[in-house]
Amino acid sequence: MKKRSWAEPWKIKMVEPLRMTSRAERERALAEAGYNTFLLRSEDVYIDLLTDSGTSAMSDRQWSALMLGDESYAGSRNYYDLEQAMSDVYGFAEFIPTHQGRGAEFLLSQLMIKPGQFVPGNMYFTTTRYHQELAGGQFVDVIIDEAHNPTSTFPFKGNVCLKKLQHLIDEQGTDKIAYLSLETNVNMAGGQPCSMENIKATCELCHQHDIPVFLDATRCVENAWFIKQREAGWNDRSVVEIVRDICNLTDGCTMSGKKDSLVNTGGFLAVNDIKLAEEARNLLVCHEGLHTYGGMAGRDMAAMAVGMHESIEEDHIRSRVGQVQYLGEKLMDAGIPIVQPIGGHGVYLDAAAFLDHLPRDEFPAQTLAAALYLDCGLRTMERGAVSAGRDAEGHNIFPKLELVRLTIPRRVYTQAHMDVTAESVLAVWEHRRAVTGLRMTYEPVRLRFFQAFFSPLVGCTVLPVDTSPEVVAN
Repeated sequence: MKKRSWAEPWKIKMVEPLRMTSRAERERALAEAGYNTFLLRSEDVYIDLLTDSGTSAMSDRQWSALMLGDESYAGSRNYYDLEQAMSDVYGFAEFIPTHQGRGAEFLLSQLMIKPGQFVPGNMYFTTTRYHQELAGGQFVDVIIDEAHNPTSTFPFKGNVCLKKLQHLIDEQGTDKIAYLSLETNVNMAGGQPCSMENIKATCELCHQHDIPVFLDATRCVENAWFIKQREAGWNDRSVVEIVRDICNLTDGCTMSGKKDSLVNTGGFLAVNDIKLAEEARNLLVCHEGLHTYGGMAGRDMAAMAVGMHESIEEDHIRSRVGQVQYLGEKLMDAGIPIVQPIGGHGVYLDAAAFLDHLPRDEFPAQTLAAALYLDCGLRTMERGAVSAGRDAEGHNIFPKLELVRLTIPRRVYTQAHMDVTAESVLAVWEHRRAVTGLRMTYEPVRLRFFQAFFSPLVGCTVLPVDTSPEVVAN
């Protein structure tokens, strides 16, 4: 039977006009931004695939809730609505709101990590690792080897390697391990999910040794969808049931509501331990705000409570992951090297293979992100050596994965935008040998990928060939 077309499960009620800039305008904007896509002005961007964090389009139900925001400093009714929504979807006993996910990461790291302890996890995430190190901890990657191979089609590349975890326990002892940080739909691996079987085995091993397991639940709903689609025995379970099954195995979670929960700001820490929750609320008051708002306005909590329930609607998550799949398949059909299998929140270009003529110290992923912007104003994000930072001796870390992330905001772009994106990637691919590398000219001390400056090694631009759509049309 022929595969049928699908459409987004929503209709457009309001639009934000976009403007296609000229090649000259993009060259000027990119130079002013130091060839760092994070530093571009949004007005100079045509299709913005920098991140799915806080970039979702809210529904009419969320906008209605926004207008009913209770802006009381203490005891806002929206806090209690959000607390109930968290309980309905994720099921943890104690709820601590934060301004966004990294606020929750800070609280958890400060309360759970003693200097010198190790924090194993299934591949690092930039801000998570930073907060762990800030608290005196040391991250240890215990993800399976397949996660570091972009061509591997193993369906659950986010899985924890139990042998690596057991080795760390045997080598360091349980007292030296603060907790296990378990990320669902692992971002730096290409949006790759964990299987339910592996989550169960990982939690069982940790709890045998009295090691807590804290979930990064930022994209847990997407991970649940992949379990439903790919793992035997789970197809008949609803997405929300699978989410609850995942959470029930763990001791708590950090959450950026700016992803799955479909809002522009907000997050939370959720735990089952009452004593830990009390400590977190006390620390929250010092850094975020009172425990009944935690850095969020009442209206934002109201929108997040609605978005949390919308996130588990099967039509929504099918469409959300399906749009990513659509773009990924177009690129694969064109022979573009991407991380396989296609992940849940974005398509990851294998920049090391895409620009295989560039050495790693010329930052191929950062270079490719700049080249894509020059082509048609497409903004993407580097996830490679620049994001990885430096080791203790001050040397650049060159991870096995050197990627450019094409991150799809939820409910924002149409299939036509995905077609334009694919055509832009293909245009740069066809002229990839002309692309020249970058050198770093300014490097912040912390999380350098956000604010670093670069300049081309040769000439005045990384993409000397004009691949702009208007040029190609002529």
